[in-house]
Amino acid sequence: MSKSLVLKPEVRRKAALLGDPAIRRRPLAGLALRKRLSGLQRLISPIILLILWEIASRVGWIPEHIIAAPSTIGQSFQEMVSSGELIQNLWVSLGRVAQGLAISISIGTTFALIAGLSKIGELIVDPPLQMLHVLPFVALVPLFILWFGIGETPKIALIAWGTIFPLYLNLYNGIRGIDPKLIEAGISLGLTRIELIRHVILPAALPSFLVGLRYALGIGWVSLVVVEQINATAGIGYLVNSARDFLRTDIIVVCLLVYTILGLSTDYLVRLIERFALVWRPSFIQRG
Repeated sequence: MSKSLVLKPEVRRKAALLGDPAIRRRPLAGLALRKRLSGLQRLISPIILLILWEIASRVGWIPEHIIAAPSTIGQSFQEMVSSGELIQNLWVSLGRVAQGLAISISIGTTFALIAGLSKIGELIVDPPLQMLHVLPFVALVPLFILWFGIGETPKIALIAWGTIFPLYLNLYNGIRGIDPKLIEAGISLGLTRIELIRHVILPAALPSFLVGLRYALGIGWVSLVVVEQINATAGIGYLVNSARDFLRTDIIVVCLLVYTILGLSTDYLVRLIERFALVWRPSFIQRG
C-alpha cells in the first residue's frame, strides 16, 4: 500500500469524529447558543433603564403627574385586565380598524387593478388618487364630521381614507413592475387575459400587496389614535382621554403599550402570511 494513502492515527480519529452526527451538530448548537446569549444581552440596557426609572420615581425625581413608575403601570395594567375594562375597549378599537381596513382593501385593490391593468384606467384613476394622496387625513377630520356626524361613521371613514393609499400605490406599482417575460410566457402558453391576470399578474404582484398591507396596518393604528378623539365613548382612545382628564399617566402609558403591541402583532401576522403565501420566491426558498 502506498505511504500517501496511510493515514496517521490522529487524522483517523478526527475523521471519525467528523463523521459522527453528534459532532457535526455541535457547531450548530454553539451558534444557536450564541444567538440566545446575544438576544439576552440586548435586554440588559432596557432592564437597567426600567430599574433607573423605578428608582427615580420612588425618590421623587420623576413626579407621578409627569409619568408613573413602572411598578404602578404594571399594577394598573393588571387591574384593567382583571376588571375587563381594557379587553372591552380593545375589542371596540379592533372593530373600528377592521371595518376601515376592509373598506380600504376593497377600494384600493379595485383601483389598483383598474389603473395597473389598463392604460385608460390609469389615466382615469391614478391622477385624482395621486392628488388626494398628498392630503393629510388629519386635516379632513372637520369635514368628515360635517358629512357623517360624530358617531362611528366618520371614525371608520377616516381609517379607511388613511389606509387606502399605501394599498393602492404598492399594488399598482407591483402590477406595473412585473417582468414582461412572465407576460410573454403566459401568452405563449395560450392563457386568456383573465387566466393571465389570475395565474401570472396577481401572484407576481402579491409581494407588493403584502408590503402595502403592512404599511396600511401601521397607518391604521395611527389613524385610530386620531379618530378616537372624536366624541368616543369606548375604545383605547377613550381610555386615554379619560385618563388625561384625571392625570392618570399610568393608564395613558398602558394604552400606549397596547397600541404598540397591536401594531407589532399585526405586522408579525402579515409577515407570517408572507412566509406561507410566498414560498415560491427564491429568497424564501433559500431562507427555508
